[in-house]
Amino acid sequence: MPVQTPICDFGKKALPFELKSTENKVISLNDIKGENGTLIMFICNHCPYVKAITKELVEDCNELKKIGINTVAICSNDFVNYPDDSFENMIKFSKDNNFNFPYLHDDTQEIAKSYDAVCTPDFFGYNKNLELQYYNMVHSICSRYVFDE
Repeated sequence: MPVQTPICDFGKKALPFELKSTENKVISLNDIKGENGTLIMFICNHCPYVKAITKELVEDCNELKKIGINTVAICSNDFVNYPDDSFENMIKFSKDNNFNFPYLHDDTQEIAKSYDAVCTPDFFGYNKNLELQYYNMVHSICSRYVFDE
């Protein structure tokens, strides 16, 4: 049975998490919450779709930061079946691509499942009150969307 992308549940509150970052720090939702909004991305190192947009994604996240919207990326892939997505490779991928946001490891997939993330990249955009405002837009985040209050 194919996996179906869930419908955006506008207004749903972001769920708390605490995950290890590629900088060996434990990062929580409260740590990364932006003044005007928060973008939570589920990505992985080996995904061709992620690889295709990584440069633009980093640029978009730089622009979002300028307007008070913070970003976090979470990798929930099974690194046993996808060795490219191991924690060590996450560190390399984030450095090679100049990530300007935390890259977190969800090794149990608990957080991805709680967010109903079904593929990579999956994007969840929250306003300053951590209420869901958009889901799954892949391209040109800054130029096509502004978080509402």
